[in-house]
Amino acid sequence: MTSIIRTSLAGIALAGITSLGLIAAGTAPASATSATTATTASAASALGNVPGCVAVWRTTGWVRQTGHARNDCGHRIRMRIDWAFGSDGPCRTVDAGQTLTSRVPKAPRRFNGAVYC
Repeated sequence: MTSIIRTSLAGIALAGITSLGLIAAGTAPASATSATTATTASAASALGNVPGCVAVWRTTGWVRQTGHARNDCGHRIRMRIDWAFGSDGPCRTVDAGQTLTSRVPKAPRRFNGAVYC
């Protein structure tokens, strides 16, 4: 009877650790900051309505996340970072080669990309 309880408790503990991301088979340990970049045309269109020459990505920390939009076009673009479940970033004119950023709390916000304004 005690071996069944011991086995069950070990399984529950392992499931809890795995769900927290502390153990991941075949992957490197997660860092405090990760980045998501739109690399394909279909992914870029899913991250707002700015043209494909604008690089859009998100970095995350423990408590906050930051949305980035770098203008790689040859002209100025007026855009803002779009967030779900709250207010968006400020509307700014971004010169070619410059990056627009917006930082918000990690939860419950979701990064939607960059949009014209």
